[in-house]
Amino acid sequence: MKKTAILAAALLATAAVSSAQAQSVRIGLRAGANYSNLAGNVQNQDTYNNKFGFLGGVMLNVPLIQDGFLSLQPEVLYSQKGFENKPAEFTGLLGAKQKREGQVNYNYLDVPVLLKVRAAGLIFEAGPQYSYLLSANNQTKITTTPALGGSPTTTEAQDKTDVSGFNRNELGYLAGVGYEAENGLSLSLRYTGAFSDFVKSDNNTYFNGDLKNARHSAFQLSLGYLIPSK
Repeated sequence: MKKTAILAAALLATAAVSSAQAQSVRIGLRAGANYSNLAGNVQNQDTYNNKFGFLGGVMLNVPLIQDGFLSLQPEVLYSQKGFENKPAEFTGLLGAKQKREGQVNYNYLDVPVLLKVRAAGLIFEAGPQYSYLLSANNQTKITTTPALGGSPTTTEAQDKTDVSGFNRNELGYLAGVGYEAENGLSLSLRYTGAFSDFVKSDNNTYFNGDLKNARHSAFQLSLGYLIPSK
């Protein structure tokens, strides 16, 4: 409820400013890529690699002062996060050798509310972000070689799309720099992180408990376009 209240307050503030400066409000589009991985207290962290994912959505730019130097910019973005399993061998139960490979995708709806500074084309932006987990897809495969010899066996992740073991609501932050031309076209480099763990505290089985205290983390490179106001 607290996170919902924060988001509602931010949207109401945006609406209030919009009504005051409606002639200068601009809507726009954003598309780019995430380079994501895991942060926090991750066990066996060297077995989890960064992965690329898509991000894209819409934004609203509301000037706070007339010359456009300072503005408020809420966005609604579809964002693919997650990680790849490093194809490294490790020892499992009873001395069996296991190799884990494949990737895990977490599909989010991200709603950052950014304070944006634009000076001679350079942009600096930062603010809170609310995220909601839409879906997940675990494509992990584990190849097990018995300790006493024998043929390796390969198993795939069970319940690949089950999200019941995750915290679907997430509060985080975003900060970035970039360049915005007079025509509204921009290039942004951003970093986004989370304040909370995405695996529920009582979920001790997901990736053998490695990700019990893990948080999402991603660098983002994207193109944006603000449509000129009339």
